[in-house]
Amino acid sequence: MNLFHNKLQSRWNNFTIFEQMANIGAEVGRTIRWRQKGNREMSKNAFYRALELMDFTIDDPKNKISLKEILRVREALVDFIMGENIYKSTNEAWEKYFLYFNLAARRLVI
Repeated sequence: MNLFHNKLQSRWNNFTIFEQMANIGAEVGRTIRWRQKGNREMSKNAFYRALELMDFTIDDPKNKISLKEILRVREALVDFIMGENIYKSTNEAWEKYFLYFNLAARRLVI
């Protein structure tokens, strides 16, 4: 498997769940923006990067308690980007979902 984030994988578990999800959200945002611009290749690459970060998050032992939600988010995201969107997700809903992780991660830094 090709890794997009080779150097990040070894440090990923040092991030809080809020930082991890905020980083995933950044890639999801890129996925959405590239898709809106009609650039399928860039959108696909951003989506694969988001999935890779999500898999790093799933593998992080400290996130065991949140695993159910993380896996459901991954499922809904795959459905939205690559599937039939059976959950009726929207760009705005995804951006709003990840915004709160970004805000929480910033609060921890400040």
